[in-house]
Amino acid sequence: MATKIINLYSQLQQHKEYVISNQLLKSGTSIGANIEEASGGQSRKDFLAKMYIAYKEAKETKYWLRLLKHSNLVKIDVNQELIYIDEIIRLLSYL
Repeated sequence: MATKIINLYSQLQQHKEYVISNQLLKSGTSIGANIEEASGGQSRKDFLAKMYIAYKEAKETKYWLRLLKHSNLVKIDVNQELIYIDEIIRLLSYL
């Protein structure tokens, strides 16, 4: 998902959309980073805490994607990204 977010960020920057694109880049790329960090957790509690942060970042990413879709700031289709983020949220919500 992070690579999709980075590509979307680049497209948004080309359309001179800077505020939402920066927020989306931060939250969208931190999901994987937190999951990676969780895999090295020192305890089950540490693992779950980091996975919960990844879940919250995924929810934030969904917010920014929905905002992009409904604001019509740019003519970029984000429906596929919304499908992916919903899948990630569902996976992370089972922890």
